[in-house]
Amino acid sequence: MIESIKQLDIDILLWLNGNHSKFWDNVMWFASEKYTWLPFYGFLLLLLIWKYRKDAIFMILLIVLLITISDQVASGIFKPIFERLRPSHNPDLINKLHIVNNYRGGKFGFISSHAANVFSLAFYLTLVARDKLKWLPFVLIPWAVFVSLSRVYLGVHYPADIVVPAVLSIPIALLVARIYNLYNPIIIKKFA
Repeated sequence: MIESIKQLDIDILLWLNGNHSKFWDNVMWFASEKYTWLPFYGFLLLLLIWKYRKDAIFMILLIVLLITISDQVASGIFKPIFERLRPSHNPDLINKLHIVNNYRGGKFGFISSHAANVFSLAFYLTLVARDKLKWLPFVLIPWAVFVSLSRVYLGVHYPADIVVPAVLSIPIALLVARIYNLYNPIIIKKFA
């Protein structure tokens, strides 16, 4: 069973990575770039401030905690424990992969920090902003899927590397949303 799952993981990776073109290389490279999403994040922050006013302060501050937790779970716990080579570092796959801009990422890839962070943010904002921004999940969840799939397309993650953090990000988002819901009224009352 485990071997079948591993093989499926490789097959999906090779299919997605193998169906490449110059257009998709550029799109997926753009999606994975560190600074690509800064204007999007700026828009989200402004939107939260506009819709939530004072309530946005703690909501936004908790994003720092959220990303710290999700990033540490991915890079500080999973990668050192599992030490699963990225496809781009796997000697059995390296000649089968299409590498874009000679980018191979770090040595280990399970689990994807990109996926952990974007899914955590998407689920957290879905939970805390659902009353005033009902449409937000329809933007954030596809965005998280897109960013995560770009990592597989680029050959630096297996599909399982993005599925696992997508699932793990749900309890992280629930925890941080719970902190927001419990403590935001206290903070607002104290500083109002």
